Formats: sequence, structure tokens, C-alpha cells
Amino acid sequence: MAEQTHVLFVEDDDVIREATQLSLERNCFRVTAMPDGLSGLEAFRAQQPDIALLDVMLPGLDGVSLCRRIRDESTVPVIMLSARADPIDVVLGLEAGADDYVTKPFDGAVLVARIRAVLRRFGHAAGARDGRDPSAENGGVLTFGDLEVDTEGMEVHRAGRPVALTPTEMRLLLEFSSAPGTVLSRDTLLKRVWGHGWGGDTRVVDVHVQRLRTKIGQNRIETVRGFGYKLKA
Repeated sequence: MAEQTHVLFVEDDDVIREATQLSLERNCFRVTAMPDGLSGLEAFRAQQPDIALLDVMLPGLDGVSLCRRIRDESTVPVIMLSARADPIDVVLGLEAGADDYVTKPFDGAVLVARIRAVLRRFGHAAGARDGRDPSAENGGVLTFGDLEVDTEGMEVHRAGRPVALTPTEMRLLLEFSSAPGTVLSRDTLLKRVWGHGWGGDTRVVDVHVQRLRTKIGQNRIETVRGFGYKLKA
């Protein structure tokens, strides 16, 4: 029997925490549920989960700060849970290193689908999308100025130094590097990298592009106003 996916769920609302835990367990996830940020951090360090679900508003240590702590120690995927009335929370969570977000109130089936989409992205970042391998003739390594992307070893170097990317950032870079010079719209990136085209908020794309720029060079990814982004060849 396959081992259950371990979810760390940190939520201070007792009703939401218990109902969501039950829903996730019915979908064959193993859940560690914690009521506040500090206990969530302790649980994370005691046994690293496969994925973390963090409410933004938490007592003791808020969800954004908890996400930063987790990201300092691990590339484990993180989904933030945010109230619809607080769009700034979404941006703050993504800037802190979250891979995705789900707005409250959420449907249990939607949450499960988003968890599975993030886990697929985490597990299958090793390889060019849709079987494309533009780097096959160069040993799996693509070069853009001082940036090297090893699509087989899933490593990135800038000026000879390793660059630590989260799985989502790696997937995003693979999309750009598979078609350098080609403009990719936010909707296209949302569907290809995040796996959902729910007419959603493309801020998730913008924030991740900004995070990627800070790691590979601010000028490496160009904004094409009104259309999207492209990687400079």
C-alpha cells in the first residue's frame, strides 16, 4: 500500500481546522493539524511534511512569517489560505515563498485538487514540459549569458554559482528556457505551471516572476507590456 501524503495544516479556527482535516483524511491524506504558527513550526521541524497549508492570520506566528521560516529551511511546497477580502495577504504570502493560494471560504474538493496539482508540480519538475527537450544536443544544459539551466540534473547556476529555486520557480524557468525570446502570457503560464486556468488571479504569476528575477538576474526576464513575459535569449 502506497504511503499517504503528509499534509501539515495550520489553522486557528477550530471548525475550519476540524472539518478540513476530516475532508483531507477522507481523500487519503495524512494530516497534522495545528492551531497556531509556533506549534505549526514545531510540527514542521519534528517531521517534514509533503506539503504545508497555512492560514494567513495565525496567533503567535502569522502564516506569512511561518511560510518564510519554512522556506528558509526547505523547498516543501506551501499553499496559503487567505480571506477574499484581503488581497494583500495573497501577495505577501507569495512573496514569502508560497507556491499557491486558496481563498476562503473554499470547497473541500477544490482544495484537494489544488493540493494534488501542487504536488504534481513538485514531483514532476524534473524534465521539460510536454516531453520537449530543447537542450538534448547540449547535454541537457541551456545557457543564457551567465545563466546555465541543467534540465536533466535540475540545477541552475549563475556566473558559476548555484541558484536555489523552489519547484515552482524551476517549473517557471523551464517554461521560459524552453522557448527563449517567445512571449508567454500570464494565462499561459498559469495553466502550464500552476495547472489550473480557473480565470484566476494572475498575481501568482507576477509575484513568482519577480522572485525568479531576484535569483537569476532582474534583466533576464523581460516584461512585454500588455502581453506577458519572455526570457532574453
